[in-house]
Amino acid sequence: MKAFLGSQEVWEVVKNRHQEPDDIGEMAIAQLATLKVTRAKDKTALYVLYRVVDESGFEKIANVMSSKEAWDILEKAYKGDNRVKQVWLQTLRGKLEWMRMKEDKWVIEYVSRVETVVNQLGRNGETLLAYRVMEKILRSLTDDFENIFCAIEESKDLTMLSVEELVGFLEAHEQRRRKKKEESLDQALQAKATIREKKVPYTQNTQGRGGRGRGGCERGQEQIGQ
Repeated sequence: MKAFLGSQEVWEVVKNRHQEPDDIGEMAIAQLATLKVTRAKDKTALYVLYRVVDESGFEKIANVMSSKEAWDILEKAYKGDNRVKQVWLQTLRGKLEWMRMKEDKWVIEYVSRVETVVNQLGRNGETLLAYRVMEKILRSLTDDFENIFCAIEESKDLTMLSVEELVGFLEAHEQRRRKKKEESLDQALQAKATIREKKVPYTQNTQGRGGRGRGGCERGQEQIGQ
């Protein structure tokens, strides 16, 4: 994280803590220009910290006024002592292990959930290799992906594949499967409508014959009565 803040040229303001002057009325123009730049860097650093933390982390720093203050809070919260850190890592490992794709979700949504946990592990010092992440994704897809899973397993070397490429294969399979399902549904609805149309004249003819039949029975009863 320090390297990333450094690449944005804002690490120095985080490390040294930006302090607002008590009175800017007597500051020279050059000093005011420097103050403006420092303020901008401090806000940029704070914004970067907002973006990289999860929801619980954001709640911890939502009301701070400087990037240094936010950094100190996060450093204390996420590093802590070694025992707390190990417990947190174990929790994340368990969460990742038990994650499964839901039947009504898109594959890109599931992959995003997996990558969120993987990134949290990385921020806490445990980096997973890309092929391990892809193995996890493939193992926990729904049964609809069984064919593509077997095809990838037989024809692709995961160590030579990126997560983005894997997602591309899975999304293409998902699109084909959903399109085929929609076409089957349309065909079923058309067949049902055709059957309904054929039944209408048949029902009308049946009702007409029934009416004549009942009339004949009534005349027959009158003759028997006579």
